[in-house]
Amino acid sequence: MMSEAPGGAGEGSFNPYSRACPSRRFLKFLGDLWTVLVIGALYEAGSPQRFTEISLRVDGISTKMLTNTLRALERDGLVLRHQYAEMPPRVTYELSPMGQDLANVLRDVEGWATGHMQDVLDARESYDVAHGE
Repeated sequence: MMSEAPGGAGEGSFNPYSRACPSRRFLKFLGDLWTVLVIGALYEAGSPQRFTEISLRVDGISTKMLTNTLRALERDGLVLRHQYAEMPPRVTYELSPMGQDLANVLRDVEGWATGHMQDVLDARESYDVAHGE
């Protein structure tokens, strides 16, 4: 049974503006670069992916970070892990229905970020010039 978070609007509600609310930690995880990119890689693949396939798609992610990110996504119900009884063993990952739903939201954020990147770079340059940085 969900309990009301301090400052929540009603039974079972969560308020990320309250420091004790678990949704705050979850939002922090969702805002992590590797979380966003792993979810995006699985979404774009459109089919279950092996660890190596995800690693190749997410340029620069370490084996340890990919392992930790996939475990956390699985724990939160966003990724499904399938282990096959084969030799050698085979494991694949795919987004759960909840993960697919989140991926749709993150695609909009990714599109916004890439669509406005030049504006952000220009704003940074203007700020740095104005502030002597």
